[in-house]
Amino acid sequence: MADGTSDTRTARISVEEALALHAHGRPGKLETRISKPLTTARDLSLAYSPGVAEPCLRIAKDTTLAYDYTTKGNMVAVISNGTAVLGLGNLGALASKPVMEGKVALFKRFADVDGIDLEVGTEDVDEFVNAVRFLGPGFGGINLEDIKAPECFVIEQRLRELMDIPVFHDDQHGTAIVAAAGLINACHLTGRSLRETRLVVNGAGAAAIACVELLKAMGMRPDNVILCDTKGVVYQGRTEGMNQWKSAHAAATKARTLSQAMEGTDVFFGLSVKGALTRDMVASMAKRPIIFAMANPDPEITPEEARSISPQAIIATGRSDYPNQVNNVLGFPYIFRGALDVRATTINDAMKIAAAEALAQLAREDVPDEVHSASAGRRLTFGPEYIIPNAFDPRLIARVPPAVAKAAMDSGVARHPLEDLRRYSRSLSGRLDPTADALDATMEMLREHPRRVVFAEGEEEKIVRAAIAFRSAGYGQPVLIGREDRVKRTMAGLGLGEIQGIEIHNARLSDRNSKYVEFLYARLQRHGYLQRDIQRLVNQDRNVFAACMVATGDADAMVTGLTRSASVCLSDIQQVIGPAKGSIPFGLTLLVGMRGKTIFLADSLVNFRPDATQVADIAIGAAAAARHLGHEPRVALLSHSTFGDPAPERAQPMRDAVAILDQRNVDFEYDGEMSPDVALEPSIRALYPFCRLTGDANVLIVPGLHSAHITARLAHHLGGGTTIGPLLIGMEKPVQIVAMDASSSQIVDLACLAAYQAVRR
Repeated sequence: MADGTSDTRTARISVEEALALHAHGRPGKLETRISKPLTTARDLSLAYSPGVAEPCLRIAKDTTLAYDYTTKGNMVAVISNGTAVLGLGNLGALASKPVMEGKVALFKRFADVDGIDLEVGTEDVDEFVNAVRFLGPGFGGINLEDIKAPECFVIEQRLRELMDIPVFHDDQHGTAIVAAAGLINACHLTGRSLRETRLVVNGAGAAAIACVELLKAMGMRPDNVILCDTKGVVYQGRTEGMNQWKSAHAAATKARTLSQAMEGTDVFFGLSVKGALTRDMVASMAKRPIIFAMANPDPEITPEEARSISPQAIIATGRSDYPNQVNNVLGFPYIFRGALDVRATTINDAMKIAAAEALAQLAREDVPDEVHSASAGRRLTFGPEYIIPNAFDPRLIARVPPAVAKAAMDSGVARHPLEDLRRYSRSLSGRLDPTADALDATMEMLREHPRRVVFAEGEEEKIVRAAIAFRSAGYGQPVLIGREDRVKRTMAGLGLGEIQGIEIHNARLSDRNSKYVEFLYARLQRHGYLQRDIQRLVNQDRNVFAACMVATGDADAMVTGLTRSASVCLSDIQQVIGPAKGSIPFGLTLLVGMRGKTIFLADSLVNFRPDATQVADIAIGAAAAARHLGHEPRVALLSHSTFGDPAPERAQPMRDAVAILDQRNVDFEYDGEMSPDVALEPSIRALYPFCRLTGDANVLIVPGLHSAHITARLAHHLGGGTTIGPLLIGMEKPVQIVAMDASSSQIVDLACLAAYQAVRR
């Protein structure tokens, strides 16, 4: 089992590196950030005295208002006494602080849950419980961590009885939930039913007991479970080394040793020590055994050893350098996210089971590029080496919390039920990936009005996966351009088999060629092209063929760009599809999550140095695009010069563009020429009281393609947000050009935007 993404051993990092990270700059891993402006005396008066009095008085009358006026609803206390720190033993409360800080960081990183680490300097159960029980008013939940057994059982049970917020000991339940998800899928792959599966658990600590209890709650027959500890099998009638938690799971069996218990068993769960499971024990298991060797940092048996005895075994460990990592970070952030959002009074079995089932379901779906990138180059497809989702799967936050929230509502422990779980799921995606919010309305419209989209580079793996994701999401009909045998080979290589609903066209063999040649020859015959030149273009250039499909109405939109530069793709496409009537083609890059908002940047694709009229046209088109995506445009025409200072000669096109916009009586705010800091900083903009912008600009028009491209790339690498685009706007037909390093998810986004353009026509 593992907390976080890996331990120091599996990540192959040095002691010096680990110490340097914790000591560099501001020591530790956490700091406090203020969420409201506290710049002026008025700000202070509102945030503190006297303004703070009013929310205090309101909460005193109605305690539920604490969720509206304070951080309570998004705040978890991560609490330990340091008696079982990782696999290092009893290091004490203070030495546990780096782990607790890391836990808080993981809550924020994976589920946007705020946290505070609290290290309690006592090993006395009564003192610990008394210290924690009175913290309830300030927190939405309590995450207990690294507390040794059996004290952890007592502490959690008593705190759950005393407090009306969720109390969750992650070392127990986090491991159990993730392991249960893996077991669901392992049973699926081996044709077993969970109820009839025989399980041996080696180790009788917090995580082991929790695994047994959860699996029994999920339907596994109690008489099919044998628990072992350092003294052997926990059997009915045993007195040595027993306690009430072991006794609850004592088995009616003649087996007395782990070796005897392993004979014929289907599943082994190891939560014990390195080497506890031997080759002989593996050999005695049932066919296609399931082995979860979760001891950290070294498993009970390595996957190599286990497979040397049983090649068809399905194996999971707690390590990140082997497939199927049982990683607690797959559980606790998302479980608390769902519990907090419905203001649950506890985290019950129904919520844990819902989390396990959601994790299991996610592992059976196609995997996005972001996950492959985080998997050391391993290609992840559902099967023996991928039964548990990767911790970096961006879909986790939209899948697990809604399942947990629904289970809380269904089981009656939610004090704030959610009316629309689908909307809730979409809002969760936006918490960590702001792209989701920007695209949400677009995606919903596409589901109602699906479109036919051509993917010009249909033999590429990323394109195939993007096309499948596009179809599976209900956005429309994907059409792949490529040789059918190669496209199908790519699908087979992905482990996807024959995919229904994917249309494939070979440009050279298509029965539409004559139609496309006729169309394109009529368009280019007075531009130096012979008919045989056109025939060659249609047969050999997939961009041209795809563009012809769109231009003649055989498809609604197209996507390309993965294998050729944007300028080459644009040149190909412009032979077939020209500018829309009365429009100028330009590129618009969305910088999502920059400064906590979305900023639109133009022109980042087409016009190298636009003149004043072109700048005005681009501004109008960019403002319209921003408005379509739900933003009220405030357009800044950028330059090195701000309203004539310094000398404005080189800024003349931007100055003239403002005059042109004045003449056109456009319906959005705009001004220029101005530097970026004037456009984006209110305090600097205040130096120019005549500036027309009533707030920070969200549409930035730059004077040249070179500066737009540089800005977009720097923002992507330095800004901490998400970049979408550049989107190609102003063409006669919907076309989008992806970056050559685009992920499948980014390709889907651009395909959706292309289809969205088609819907709006």
